[in-house]
Amino acid sequence: MRAVVLRNGELIVAEQPEPAPGEGQVLVRTRTCGICGTDLHARHHLANFLDGMTRSGSHLPTDPRADVVFGHEFCGEILDHGPNTDQRLAPGTLVVGLPYITGPAGAEYVGYSNRFPGGFAERMVLTERLLFPVGNGLSADHAALTEPFAIGEHAVARARVPEDARIMVVGCGPIGLAVIAALKARGLGPVVAIDFSPARRRFAEAMGADIVVDAADETQASVWARIGNRKQRAVAFECVGRPGVVQHIIEELPRNGFVVVVGNVLEPSSIDQVIAFNKEIDICFAQNYTSGEFRSTLDNIAEGRIDVTPVLTGIVPPEGVAAGFDALADPEKHAKIIVSFDVPAPDISDHISD
Repeated sequence: MRAVVLRNGELIVAEQPEPAPGEGQVLVRTRTCGICGTDLHARHHLANFLDGMTRSGSHLPTDPRADVVFGHEFCGEILDHGPNTDQRLAPGTLVVGLPYITGPAGAEYVGYSNRFPGGFAERMVLTERLLFPVGNGLSADHAALTEPFAIGEHAVARARVPEDARIMVVGCGPIGLAVIAALKARGLGPVVAIDFSPARRRFAEAMGADIVVDAADETQASVWARIGNRKQRAVAFECVGRPGVVQHIIEELPRNGFVVVVGNVLEPSSIDQVIAFNKEIDICFAQNYTSGEFRSTLDNIAEGRIDVTPVLTGIVPPEGVAAGFDALADPEKHAKIIVSFDVPAPDISDHISD
C-alpha cells in the first residue's frame, strides 16, 4: 500500500506492507488525516520524543532509525474486522478514534510506531473499542479534526475553570484554537487570545475569542490589569510549546493565578520556582484526552457547537505531505493542513479564512 514514510528525517512516499487486523482490531481505509504540530517536531526530534515518553513511564517500543508512518488525527472507513471483535461498526462506517493499539504486550501509539502505520498510509489497523462512528453527515475532513480539538477539551476539563475567571490563551496555533473552542462551547469567557501572528489572531477571533491581543503591542501583565478584577482568578493556557514560555507566563500572571500547560515542549525547559512560589501559582499539565472527552468533542463538532471550518486551510495528497510540513512553518498562511487520499493534485491551498 502507499504511505508517507519518515525515513532518515525525510518524508517520502513509499510502498509499505498491507496491515492485517489482529485480536480486537479493525482494518480501516484512511480518508483524511491531519498534520499535527507534534509531527512537525518529531520529524527531526523523534528520538527526543520517545526518550521523554520512556522517562515519564510511557515507553513506546519504537526505533527512531526505522521507518515510521505518522498520522494520529485520522478519519477512516471500516473495511474488515479481526478476530474477537463485536463488529458493532459495519463495513463502510466512517469512524474516528483514539490512536492506540492495545494488547498483551502493552500499548503502541498509532502514528509513532514501526509496526502500526498511522493515517499517512492508505490503510490502518485500529483498536475497535476505541473508535466512534461519525454522525450527522459530518465530512471526513472535519471529522479528522476531532483529535486535535479533543486536546483543547481535555485542557479545559483539567483546568476546572471557575465561571467568573479571567481567561487568557497564550498562543493561537491549532492547540490554542482548540482550547478557545472548548472554552466557548462551555459558555466560559470572556476569553483573551494573545499571539504575535496576525493570521493566528484572526483564527482566534473566528473560533470565538472575545478579546484578541498582539503580543508585540501589549504585555500579558497589562492585559491582566485591564480585564476583570483582582478577585477573579487568572487562568492562563500555555499553547505555544516552546522553552521559556511557561516562565514568561508565570512572571506576568497575577498572584494566585493558574497556568495550564498544553503546549508540548520536546526540548529541555525550566521555570524559576522562586517566582511561582512567592506568587503561589498553581500549575498543571494537560496531555491528550479521555475517551469521553474525545466523544464529546466529536459530538460538539457534528452538532455545530464547534465550527472547525475556519481552521482547515489546506488539503494535500500524500505526495504533498512534505510541502505541507514546510507550509505549516509559516503561521501567516495555515492553521491546519490535512492529508487526503482522495485529492488528486499536490497543490496546497493558500486560503486563510477571515
